[in-house]
Amino acid sequence: MMVLKTLALEPLHGYAIARRIAQISDGVLKIEEGSLYPALYRLEDRRLIRSAWGVSENNRKAKFYDLTKAGRKVLDAATENWARLSIAVSKVMDTT
Repeated sequence: MMVLKTLALEPLHGYAIARRIAQISDGVLKIEEGSLYPALYRLEDRRLIRSAWGVSENNRKAKFYDLTKAGRKVLDAATENWARLSIAVSKVMDTT
C-alpha cells in the first residue's frame, strides 16, 4: 500500500521509492532492497504498476515505476480499508 501511495504522486525508481517512504515517515519506516524489489515485481505482475527504463537524478540508467489505473483502484480500496482499520485499532487502544 505504501509503495502504491508513493507512486500515486509521480513515477520513481526503486531507491527513490524507499527514500521517499523513509523521508515521509521521519525515518521510522525503512524498506530494504530485499523487500522492495520483490514487492515491485509482484505489483508489476499483478499489473498494479508498470515500469520503464529512464535516467535517474544522478544520470544513471534506472527502472522507473508508475501506478496503473488498476493500481489506483486497489490503492483507493486499501486506503479506505486502512482508515476503517486504524479507527478501530485506536478505539481499542483508547479503551481504559
